[in-house]
Amino acid sequence: IWMANNLRNMVKSKKVKVKSVIKDYTIMLLGLILYVLSWTLFLIPAKITGGGISGLAAVIYYSTKIPIGLTYFTINVVLISFALKILGPNFGVKTIFNMVALTLLFAVPQEYFPGALIEDNFLSAVLGGMMGGVGIGLVFSRGGSTGGTDIIAMIVNKYRNMSPGRIILYCDVIIISSSYFLVHSVEKMVYGFVSMAVVSYALDAFLSGSNASAQIFIFSPKYDEIADFINTESVRGVTVIDGTGWYTQQDVKILMTIVRKKEASIIFRKVKEIDPDAFISMGSVMGVYGKGFDKLKG
Repeated sequence: IWMANNLRNMVKSKKVKVKSVIKDYTIMLLGLILYVLSWTLFLIPAKITGGGISGLAAVIYYSTKIPIGLTYFTINVVLISFALKILGPNFGVKTIFNMVALTLLFAVPQEYFPGALIEDNFLSAVLGGMMGGVGIGLVFSRGGSTGGTDIIAMIVNKYRNMSPGRIILYCDVIIISSSYFLVHSVEKMVYGFVSMAVVSYALDAFLSGSNASAQIFIFSPKYDEIADFINTESVRGVTVIDGTGWYTQQDVKILMTIVRKKEASIIFRKVKEIDPDAFISMGSVMGVYGKGFDKLKG
């Protein structure tokens, strides 16, 4: 019986892991589709260059008509070869999957897509940047990477004390600036920087919005009733901390809990109902890892 139960638990655990993996790759694929559409529907028809290896491939496409997918794949194969040699074999299966998927998606001829949906280049840069940022955000939210300048950043970071974000920024600036020598348009180059800024903003907004959490401190003599509500109704963990009010010199109990921001209003309403005089402090949290939140990604 014990062995049978263990076997059932192992099968159940494997099924959960398989479902989780399928979900991760499905969401990443959706993000990659959005990212490619941002190029094919908005940026390429307007001849705007964005950042990353996709931007470099677009610059080459504008001047030579070499398919973006072919250039993207060739450059990334070289980068991944260096990464495997320098960073080791555990570099990342998801990155390789995303690189291959992007190559195949970019391989669809531009002629299969409608021409410029919007004649205004500025709107094309903004809408393309927004769609691209959300697409990359979906990939990042599942622990994936699109490769390209991310790989360059990891390689340089291994030998130089430079932040990956700064390295990626330098690469993007160089790539977008180089478009001037092929397109010969300062206007297009500026729109490229606009698109880069919008991608960055949309990416940050998407990631912080989908994973926004809050750390709440509650000071109340009815702490036990509030703690029971958070544990049972909100299904969140809560920690009781011993403290001393320095003005009153009295011992107090402090509740500390971390919740999603969308869950905070429910707790506030209940606290007001239990103890209208409770003192509450809430602060935004950049990242929360553990049960009920995000998983640490190695």
